Amino acid sequence: MALLKTYPQAFEEKVGFDQVRELLKKKTCSSMGKDEIDALRAEDDSTQIMQRLERVKELLLILQEGRDFPSLSLEDLRRSLDGIRPEGTYLSEDRLPHLLQAIRTMEHLYRFLGYQQATNPDSQELPRYPALLQLLPEGLLLPHIAQRIDSLLDRFGRIQDSASPELRAIRTERSSVERSMARQIRSLLAQAIREGWADEEARPSLRDGHPVIPVNPSYKRNIPGIVHDESSSGKTVFIEPIEIVESNNRMRELDAAERREIIRILILLADDVRPHIPSLFAMYQLVGVFDALFAIARFSQEERAIVPVIEPRPYLDWKEARHPLLRRTLQAEQRELVPIDLALKAPNARILLISGPNAGGKSVCLKTCALLQYMLQIGMPIPVHPDSTAGLFSSLAINIGDDQSIEDDLSTYSSHLVSMRHFCRIASPRSLLLIDEFGAGTEPELGGAIAEALLAEFNAHKSFALITTHYRNLKQYASCHQGIINGAMLYDRGAMRPLFRLSIGQPGSSFAIEIAKKSGLPKGVLEMAESLVGKEMLDTDKYVQEIARDKRYWEKKRDNIRRQERQLEEEIEKYSSALAKLHSSRKEVLAQAQDEAQRLLKESNARIERTIREIKESNAEREKTLLARQELQQFAQETSLAPSEKSQSEASQAIDREWQRIENRRKRKEEKRRKASDEAVQTPPQPPKPLPLEEGCKVRIVSQNGIEGTLLELRGRQALVALGGTMQTMIDVSKLERVAGNTPKTSALTERISSNITEHIHEKKTNFREELDVRGMRALDALQAVEYYLDEAIQVGCHRVRILHGTGTGALRQSIRQMLPTRPYVLRFYDEDVRFGGTGITIVEL
Repeated sequence: MALLKTYPQAFEEKVGFDQVRELLKKKTCSSMGKDEIDALRAEDDSTQIMQRLERVKELLLILQEGRDFPSLSLEDLRRSLDGIRPEGTYLSEDRLPHLLQAIRTMEHLYRFLGYQQATNPDSQELPRYPALLQLLPEGLLLPHIAQRIDSLLDRFGRIQDSASPELRAIRTERSSVERSMARQIRSLLAQAIREGWADEEARPSLRDGHPVIPVNPSYKRNIPGIVHDESSSGKTVFIEPIEIVESNNRMRELDAAERREIIRILILLADDVRPHIPSLFAMYQLVGVFDALFAIARFSQEERAIVPVIEPRPYLDWKEARHPLLRRTLQAEQRELVPIDLALKAPNARILLISGPNAGGKSVCLKTCALLQYMLQIGMPIPVHPDSTAGLFSSLAINIGDDQSIEDDLSTYSSHLVSMRHFCRIASPRSLLLIDEFGAGTEPELGGAIAEALLAEFNAHKSFALITTHYRNLKQYASCHQGIINGAMLYDRGAMRPLFRLSIGQPGSSFAIEIAKKSGLPKGVLEMAESLVGKEMLDTDKYVQEIARDKRYWEKKRDNIRRQERQLEEEIEKYSSALAKLHSSRKEVLAQAQDEAQRLLKESNARIERTIREIKESNAEREKTLLARQELQQFAQETSLAPSEKSQSEASQAIDREWQRIENRRKRKEEKRRKASDEAVQTPPQPPKPLPLEEGCKVRIVSQNGIEGTLLELRGRQALVALGGTMQTMIDVSKLERVAGNTPKTSALTERISSNITEHIHEKKTNFREELDVRGMRALDALQAVEYYLDEAIQVGCHRVRILHGTGTGALRQSIRQMLPTRPYVLRFYDEDVRFGGTGITIVEL
């Protein structure tokens, strides 16, 4: 791999790529990606450059399509993996989830890029991302290691009980001992409260990992045990009762045994991982490469950068080139960046000599050229127009700014000459030299002469160069020698402001007198300066300005003529195309008209049939029949299709016949209905016999708006009736009637109770907060508060709550988390995100 040669050593700082590198690092997702960004170097190998550019183009396509690319936000475990190379070493338990995630991410990456299809000789499908596929080596996937780790971890990333029979036995015994201790300490605390040795509100707690109970100091000798702590006020001591000391010691033994067993399991896992450490290192490096390429793609997307046409030779033809850092600065100031056009072509325009006013954009033009060419040879798309063409150089050198050094006894001009010495050494047909303010810093005539000699030297070596200057002799030299061309930064004399546009072909004026006038110098000073310079020089500068102005005028005229010609050609082409389409579609229009007529005729027939059907269905009701006829006539008017008199007559006759048939049927039905009514009047229906009253039947209170209840007992003429299950009353049986069926209507009392319950739950929902703060509470108080809170959350239908317990000693958090798994309605619980509280808050899902 051939690297691009650059000068000076601080080349990246000179052109601003150090800032671009920092922007790229901010767009990475992992430390591996940042390392790859730091390792980026500009190259001279066109093959390597094109490969990287193709990969970035494919990633830009993925970003534009919005596809779900695998997340590269992984923790770098290379140092941890390097630490398990010796036998007997192991990865810590908290590293295993990250290792598993890295292996799964690599599997996802291979699937996403279609590695299996691309390597299958029988597959006929072409790879979608061939350049990215070249980065994927064989043998990098480790599914058996992923399965091994997955079998050891639970959903919280801890070694699960099933990792080994010994671990399961240890944890089972530990849980048993822990429950026994909890029962003992609750019993002892209850006894202490009964005896008056502890307060009524006293709750067990933990001190240095020991379960203790709070006791009044006056009675501490009444409870045999070990004093572990006392309150800040001295009114409470915390005692570990002697009865649970042995159990606590057993707990510690089991903790140590559990830790030894976990280490044994991790060592066995490390033995399986150790042979694959080189593959894992390669995997993390590959993640870094993809992360860095993605950062370049995101940066390119923001800058609207593209990959121009690449020439494998020194060449430069950019249109609308934009400096990315300057664009961001101007955007923050709500100002627009003026793009520039640059061209360096052999043999006649290898060296571009740019002149023009101060603050006119000469240095920006130089920095833009240096930065974009360096970015391109690093393998980054550059912000230029898609019609641009770029070449490659073997060396880049820049001289810009003040490099004077007190330590080396160098003045500004001396440092400039030192740089020119290096430029002479590296000047070649494949070098690009960038010089700002060429020859400045010393006596103008001698500085101009040395600069002219250096310019001749660069031209003799057929180097490519971009040079800014104010020296007249250099402009004249460029006009007379092949390979060098003048350029000017344009200036608006009317508005007295720079245009920041580069015009190639003629030298530019410094506009010194005009800028001095604008700055407010005294008129006498300016007149004296003009007399000292002489009329000849002023006229020459004036002619240069007029030539530049006339050129801009005629270029503008030419652009307007070209634009008008292009518009005229487009209009001619458009009308010619429209005329051709008109001739070609004439038959189609006629055919469509005939088809439309046929369609309307069919629709008319369908409307007639539907009208007849509506008359039938309405049983010949006169209003509906008239409405159907009116709709049919309106449709005929809208379609402007006057049916023939014959078809109208036939349709009218069909409708009249259908009308007569439906009318006869209606009369027959009316006759039958009248006969049935007469018979009903002659034989009135008998009212149903009331059902007898029995104990347990449903009854209705006639005098109380039909309130229903259950008959409990008959006591002569009185009956005991239950209303709504909560109220009973005695009522005369004459006021009751038995209800057919078994289900009574809801009584007013039941409705009122249900309404009260609904209102109560609605009030709870309105006032319920999805967060409970138990910080500062004793463990038992906190547990009771949490339990009540979770019950209320279930009542109001809340499925996710936050419990604020703080960090502190961790005792409160531990107590709550020991209680949560014992509640059947708790689905899971976990720590809050570190940005919102971390381990000080527990999220509970119900």
